[in-house]
Amino acid sequence: MWPNHINKIPKEIFGDPAIFEMELERIFYGPEWHLVGHVSELPNKGDFKTFDLGRRPILIARGEDDRVRIFYNACTHRGTQVETSTCGNRKSFECPYHQWSFNTEGALVGCPGEKEFTPGFDKANYGLRELRMEQFLGLIFVTSSSEAPPLEEWLGEIAAPLTDILGGDGKLRLLGYHKVIYASNWKAYNDNDGYHAPLLHSAFRMLNWQGGKGRQIATQSGHNAIEAELSLPKGNRFLNDPSLIEFKGADPRQGSRVVQLFPLTVATKHLDTINLRFAIPRSVDATEVHYAYFGLESDSEEMLRHRVRQSSNLLGPCGMISMEDASIFQRVHLGTFTPGNVEFQKGVKRTDEFWSDFKQNDEASFLLKWEHYRKVMDFERRPQA
Repeated sequence: MWPNHINKIPKEIFGDPAIFEMELERIFYGPEWHLVGHVSELPNKGDFKTFDLGRRPILIARGEDDRVRIFYNACTHRGTQVETSTCGNRKSFECPYHQWSFNTEGALVGCPGEKEFTPGFDKANYGLRELRMEQFLGLIFVTSSSEAPPLEEWLGEIAAPLTDILGGDGKLRLLGYHKVIYASNWKAYNDNDGYHAPLLHSAFRMLNWQGGKGRQIATQSGHNAIEAELSLPKGNRFLNDPSLIEFKGADPRQGSRVVQLFPLTVATKHLDTINLRFAIPRSVDATEVHYAYFGLESDSEEMLRHRVRQSSNLLGPCGMISMEDASIFQRVHLGTFTPGNVEFQKGVKRTDEFWSDFKQNDEASFLLKWEHYRKVMDFERRPQA
């Protein structure tokens, strides 16, 4: 089903429910790492947040021993979802069905009627099922596969630009969230390249994205990073309030950093906006994205207020960038129901083998991600006229 030319992707993979089910098993439940949080979201003992890994609900909690753990959010009795709040603080987690109770380290500590249970029943064997978790500069990653490589090996050379986004040491301060459900397949959402940035987005045109001399990094594991140079507009030709794109940070590069980790993680730094995106493939035609905004622990209150304002105006629900992206994702998804292939052109040097040097506004860097996807899904290339 897969075209022989490496810059062509079959449209049918975006809208086929059977392929979506296969993706859940091979990618979202397979040997990949998935970003689900940052430790600054759980600063206190008993803090928790819930999320979904594909269709599987998970619970992320900081225990009384100050360790962060990830569990399947399902009671070990009859499988009922235990916690339904998005986030909060608990002394324990109680299943509403039969009131089985678990402490913040996941251990079963109470179950009514225990004396009448199966002979030999032992609460120690019925704690919440813990998932494999690793951290990178405070980022919390999870995998449900024992075959996933160590996290830093999986990140590879993308660790460097990711470190830049996180301020060098990952010591962040949570500012807030917003949630969006895009009417598109997850792959259409995550195929957002550098080529479109100055063409679709007026904000990036103002910041001279197209004229920059940045670069892209693409890896065999399907990861991508854009390091873009930006230049602030002189005078007040574009905005009634130019402070919306004012740069106040200490980073002299004043640039834009976008890291996309296979399959569905995005981390960005545009000017003073630090943003992590935790995404869930809800169905073949719906993708839920939680936008989380951060400052640095060392920020002054004035700087934090500036970050909140800039984050809202660039990436918020009515931001200069987000509204334009949302309208395109659905149109891209609908277009994939027509016959044929998606074709990449900008920066494509050849169609028979891959290369490694990319400009900041190329779309060709995403071809390595698609090759990784093709191999994971075991789709064979075929000659095409």
